[in-house]
Amino acid sequence: MNRRKFLAATGLGLAAVASPVSMSALGSATKKVAKTGRLNLSFFPYELKLRHAFNLARFSRTTTPDIQVMLEYDGVIGFGEASMPPYLGESVESVTKFLNSLDLSQFSDPFRMEDILSYVDSVAPNNRAAKASVDIALHDLVGKIMGQPWYKIWGYNPEKAPVTSFTIGIDTEEVVRQKVEEARPYKLIKVKMGLDKDQQTIDIIREMMPDVPICVDVNQGWKSKEHGLEMCNWLAERNCLFVEQPFDKEWIDETAWLRERSPLPIIADEAFQRLPDIVRFKGVYDGINIKLMKSTGLYEAHKMVTLARALDMKVMIGCMTETSCAVTAAANLSPVVDFADLDGNLLIANDRFTGMTVENGKITLHDIPGIGVSLNKP
Repeated sequence: MNRRKFLAATGLGLAAVASPVSMSALGSATKKVAKTGRLNLSFFPYELKLRHAFNLARFSRTTTPDIQVMLEYDGVIGFGEASMPPYLGESVESVTKFLNSLDLSQFSDPFRMEDILSYVDSVAPNNRAAKASVDIALHDLVGKIMGQPWYKIWGYNPEKAPVTSFTIGIDTEEVVRQKVEEARPYKLIKVKMGLDKDQQTIDIIREMMPDVPICVDVNQGWKSKEHGLEMCNWLAERNCLFVEQPFDKEWIDETAWLRERSPLPIIADEAFQRLPDIVRFKGVYDGINIKLMKSTGLYEAHKMVTLARALDMKVMIGCMTETSCAVTAAANLSPVVDFADLDGNLLIANDRFTGMTVENGKITLHDIPGIGVSLNKP
């Protein structure tokens, strides 16, 4: 008995197979998806509109380009996405070109995930967000066929999911105060830093929320190792848990110098991309921030967690500004990480999906097959 017949016989695939999603719901066709026995990839651009301007040490924006992806097999559709903040170096044009270059119809068994994703990774270098969109959609598809969410497939306990931070960007005092009010339901505040108003922002937060722990993301903004150490000492006295990417990603020696002296853990973000970076950064950073748009998706991110744990490094699961599709996909890994920063969907005004929720500040995973999302009604 082949795998698909086995799943049908045991009922594992019943929920996904019994109610195939029609492409009319996606606005790209009027017929229901035909059963082809092959993987069929489709996609379209979708601009994410931010609720507030997103201000970092090096740039500001009010939108994020995005590609929404669908991967269909025998009437079942998996959803994915590629979010493209400027520093990734990808665009709607580059992602579209990459996705158009793929021939996924050569694969007749979606369970051969290693073969499929190895092929996707081999087609062209880089293109990490584009590759992540296919990876997420494939995980969603396979999970739906199995009738299980991925945190269950991996054997994770959803009750161990951590709290997620809520991000406050670099902004005027008025907007910072507004954002702090929005952050009151959360148990951890993430503060963007890297400009001359860093201490002022922290002082405002401590005035309004004196006891809530904070973490800071400098986004490569600090310009000297001495200033970095001074700030780490200052932040440690204000209930800060860690500092993320304090220096330029090329400043390896300076970061190692700071790590040796800092009272706070130093976490890699922009400097950290793919699996081999973990071994390279052992002794330079205390931990890594895994983001699906950098790691090429869940398949490699899952390996990253395992390797980082083996090297006694801290693990954070993060996101870009994304819909609930990619954020919820990442949340499936949250029960086995130290920190989570999964609020990217909360920062946009036009989410297409409903997925993981934040309840009393804590990530809450739901029993929805696949990555755990449902498409919102138009």
